[in-house]
Amino acid sequence: MKLSRPVSWFLLAFGVWSWFIWITFVKNLWQDGSGLAFDDAGDPTGYFWVHLLLAITSFLLGTGVGAVGFRGVRAWRGELRNERGDEHVVQRQRQG
Repeated sequence: MKLSRPVSWFLLAFGVWSWFIWITFVKNLWQDGSGLAFDDAGDPTGYFWVHLLLAITSFLLGTGVGAVGFRGVRAWRGELRNERGDEHVVQRQRQG
């Protein structure tokens, strides 16, 4: 399947966004002082484990989506290079 250029860039941007959002979320979860993530003894609560699992899953899915977008962007750039390279070959053949 071939992705369009805008879709490839969107998927890549989504992957980068996921890295930013979910890493920030886990940092904030780890530093939670409200008592939701850690009990009075400092042990993680069910809230912590559920949200950590959600963050890890979303981070991994975002990474996968971003990788697909990255491959799509690379494919488009490769096609552009090939087209430009073919034009140079044709021009050289006409000149030579």
